[in-house]
Amino acid sequence: MTHELESFGWVLLATGAVVAAALVFHPVSERVRVPAPAFFLFAAIAVSELVPPLPAVPLDITQQLVTVALVFILLDGGVSLGWRRLRPSLAAASWMGLAGTVLIAGATGALAHLLLGFSWHAALLLGIALAPTDPAAVFSALGRKEVRGRSGTLLNGEAGLNDPAGVALLAGVLELGGRTGSAAVGHVALVFAVQLAVGAATGVAGGLGLRWLLRRVRLPEGGLYSLAVLAGALVVYGVATVAHGSGFLAVFATGVLLADSDLPFERAIGRFHGALASLGELVAFTALGLTVTLADFEGVGTVVDGVLMAVVTLVLVRPAVMLPMLLPVRVRRGERVFLALAGLKGAVPILLGSFLVTGHAAHGRDTYAIVFVVVAVSILGQGTLIPWLARRCGIRLHARALRPWPLGVRFRSPPTGVRRYRVQPGAAAEDTGVTDLALPDDVWVSLVIRDGVLLSLSPGTRLRAGDEVVLVTDPRSGAPDQAAREVFGPG
Repeated sequence: MTHELESFGWVLLATGAVVAAALVFHPVSERVRVPAPAFFLFAAIAVSELVPPLPAVPLDITQQLVTVALVFILLDGGVSLGWRRLRPSLAAASWMGLAGTVLIAGATGALAHLLLGFSWHAALLLGIALAPTDPAAVFSALGRKEVRGRSGTLLNGEAGLNDPAGVALLAGVLELGGRTGSAAVGHVALVFAVQLAVGAATGVAGGLGLRWLLRRVRLPEGGLYSLAVLAGALVVYGVATVAHGSGFLAVFATGVLLADSDLPFERAIGRFHGALASLGELVAFTALGLTVTLADFEGVGTVVDGVLMAVVTLVLVRPAVMLPMLLPVRVRRGERVFLALAGLKGAVPILLGSFLVTGHAAHGRDTYAIVFVVVAVSILGQGTLIPWLARRCGIRLHARALRPWPLGVRFRSPPTGVRRYRVQPGAAAEDTGVTDLALPDDVWVSLVIRDGVLLSLSPGTRLRAGDEVVLVTDPRSGAPDQAAREVFGPG
């Protein structure tokens, strides 16, 4: 019993040390423009090397832990996007996230076969593991700035879809058995289509059902609404997975449908799941970092193969596939280049690589090490160049200033007469006094927030682009959306 308690104590000590180190280095990552996941990953490797008594965590347990973390991340990703924002770009995001994943996996697998000498089956598995991207790493590299406009939507939408696509492809290829030729292609296509169709249907049903439930059930504490969303997401993931669908896609779709839904405690729910997603990212990279040791990279050949595949997938394959695919998408040339080059790798490729080890695939352990090297090169090399690339491509960035002091009012029923808008550049409201706005008579300006500071309103207060304006109207007259958008601009 004493030995078990001591082993568990070492686990808690190592976990706390990694988390503390990662959080301390978070501000450092903003300054040096190295994505925070790099610190999570390498802090975990350092702890595993420096704490010899630390017991090894079985890889299958790590996979389950990372899967739960990815549920948190994908749910928050869907909530952050929302249906209103995603809908105009859904076709383009699906084209990039689904078709793009298939093409990138195939092209990377073909080059792995030629360059590394892997069998076609093992090479294709490696290509699939390296196909998904991680927008969180991109946004971490940008510090407290986020990509505005359609580029940001497409980056998030692609990642929300290519993670499920990668898992579905991997499942189909691992289950090939003795199939070859057209039978193998047909089997993979069937598994891919079923997983995505079942996942999407489950996610839509779960999102609509959870939204209906949250609007009608009165819980005794506000914090319970956030837990209800979390429980609902876990149920959606479980139902989709048991039904042989993509649980990741189901959770992402649920998050998309829950956003912009006027739910009770909606802002508190968003903050809770944003924090949970940050924790999930930290846990995923930390747990995966603890699965490798420096001994796994003693062979120079493994590191060389990893760096070679990093160049292949990041510099050659993704741009060669994405640039032609983005031609029909209505974005500027600079945005097209940015989207083609900004596909950083994250936790999902490592997770997929770990499935090759536990699934006893050919070259499974070597593939896992190669994937780990590719992700490290992507985060450290490609990630540090993201701010420079964004500037060169003319990508609009929006500074996300920390706003730790909230101001809120709670109501017993939905406040149908309250709306919030942001003054867009060039809108009629820009440089206009609050008393001169062309709003209906039954609409009043209640609050104006500028750069995170609440303004003291007077007849001479003039609005600026970027100001947040809270309007109050008579609920019986309907929401002033159309009139307000004409004044403040769309967005």
